[in-house]
Amino acid sequence: MALSLDRLLTLPQYLLPQHGLSRLVGSLAESRTPWLRDAFIQRFAARYQVDMSEAAQPDLGAYENFNAFFTRALKDGARPLDGATDSILCPADGAISQLGEISSDQIFQAKGHSYSLGDLLASDADANAFIGGQFATVYLSPRDYHRVHMPLGGRLTKSVYVPGDLFSVNTRTAEQVPNLFARNERLVAHFDTEAGPMVVVLVGAMIVASIETVWGGVEAIGREVRASRFEHGEITLEKGAELGRFRLGSTAIVLFGPDVMAWEESFRAGTPTRMGTRLGRRLER
Repeated sequence: MALSLDRLLTLPQYLLPQHGLSRLVGSLAESRTPWLRDAFIQRFAARYQVDMSEAAQPDLGAYENFNAFFTRALKDGARPLDGATDSILCPADGAISQLGEISSDQIFQAKGHSYSLGDLLASDADANAFIGGQFATVYLSPRDYHRVHMPLGGRLTKSVYVPGDLFSVNTRTAEQVPNLFARNERLVAHFDTEAGPMVVVLVGAMIVASIETVWGGVEAIGREVRASRFEHGEITLEKGAELGRFRLGSTAIVLFGPDVMAWEESFRAGTPTRMGTRLGRRLER
């Protein structure tokens, strides 16, 4: 049977040295060599039509390296937070990849593909609290603001680094690579919130130089699942507060348990998102 064009365009990702390529790009993104830094930033900004008018520092020449530009802060007030007490905020700029109910322990990825909740979290035990709950997957494109924020205020209970592949996470790849989000490298952050357990998963991707969190800094690449527990409430983040950032693009997945929240009906696959807007609402418990 003939391969589709999308399948043919995805196949090279299986052959590329994903981690080696990502480390190389990461080194370039950290370079402070003026000509390299400036060329990298200016060409990227032009290619993806990055809106610098929203940035706290709009001058492209003021950034010390590409990573500083890519993870740039926004001006105060650029992303106002929805003020309703029952609101659940969108964690990032980008677009909805998918959202909806977690069917048994399966999360919908794209047409023809679902993946295991236990595989995503690297723990069947952790998955139990979310079976029958809700998920939202937000894809951050290269031009977007790349900091991820809290949908609800919460206390960090566990942070788990999960090693894996580094496939791209764009729509084409999501439609072609089985178990994409459960096979890519990721950081799984568990929170206790007023809506019960909440998880935010930061998924790595091709040429993502690293994932950074506000509590652990840059998460070191490794070969084993690594869990850090926070049992004494030492890290509590308010709704809308930054929790992490991508040093080059990717995806954030938010999970809630059953019967505690509902997504806004206006959101569906492909809907643009802006951090701080009302993505869902808490239900009365």
